[in-house]
Amino acid sequence: MARNEAKLKGVLAELSTASGQKHNYLVADFSDFGKFKIIISSFFKANTVDILVNNTNGPEAGTILEKDYSHYQDAFELLFQTVSFTTMLALPGMQIKHSGRIINLSSFTVREPLQNLVLSNSIRSALISWSKTLATEVAKNNITVNNILTGYFDTERLNGIMSAQAKNKNIDLAEVKNNMMNEIPMKRLGKPEEFAYLVAFLASCFADYITGTNIPIDGGLLKSI
Repeated sequence: MARNEAKLKGVLAELSTASGQKHNYLVADFSDFGKFKIIISSFFKANTVDILVNNTNGPEAGTILEKDYSHYQDAFELLFQTVSFTTMLALPGMQIKHSGRIINLSSFTVREPLQNLVLSNSIRSALISWSKTLATEVAKNNITVNNILTGYFDTERLNGIMSAQAKNKNIDLAEVKNNMMNEIPMKRLGKPEEFAYLVAFLASCFADYITGTNIPIDGGLLKSI
């Protein structure tokens, strides 16, 4: 499920060719909560899911003095409302089956906030607390709820953030990237497939007894215990 149908079709073709499995997709823009609710509600009228991975694009970077009420409202709908709304639609089917996985993709900044990501810092922290409460509530139904605290991965999103920093500081993008990697004990950015391995593990039977957790995947970036 994403807003770019061309990319969705590409993934669909790749999966079908590689595995022979049948897949489908939904086109939805998480930044338009009104339309998103209609699309996802329609889906769950006819479908159930065993595994729900909640992953939204992040809000625009910026400091606390650069944002006003409307920015927080937009970020709340993007990062919290879409996740909670989708999750509550998915839960009844999981409860009937007495089994389910809910995996929320979050950020290490809920533990160590970054000054230029105030919207993400704030709203993702609310989602982490909500998810912990939910995990306790549905554990009796054999449904697990876990959060992944993402570090710096080599993605379009991160490149956009680095480009904005380079522009604001009037320095080269390469310098920003090198500075970022030097903060990471492993001295490199994460690979998307390394992130996928963790998601796959949490979705599998090997993670039956893991719930209510916040798992960093950041190459050792977080300094807190």
